[in-house]
Amino acid sequence: MELLVSSAIGILTTAGLYLVLRLRTFPVIMGMSLLTYAVNVFLFASGRLTIGAPPILVKGVETYTDPLPQALVLTAIVISFGMTAVVVMIALGSYLGSDDDHVDDPAEDLTKAPEDIV
Repeated sequence: MELLVSSAIGILTTAGLYLVLRLRTFPVIMGMSLLTYAVNVFLFASGRLTIGAPPILVKGVETYTDPLPQALVLTAIVISFGMTAVVVMIALGSYLGSDDDHVDDPAEDLTKAPEDIV
């Protein structure tokens, strides 16, 4: 079980980093989402992977699941949703402002007169 979860975290992280390094804004946004998912799975796995155990310690229960990582993951999901919306709006504004969605467009030469720039 641990090997499967750690492999999933590694694959999500690798795919997320690959997409973040692309030159278009949509793959960058998708890569950030995959990195967020990888961090969420890592946080969730840090609370011990226990199947069918209650998250609250009561009398007579020998094993329980730590509820803190679950709360952290829920908080991280809300924050990542909000930040994804912000990044999408910034990317949309950039695309509408320049009619291009390249992340690293070359800078214009500022020493030329405005009528010389084409």
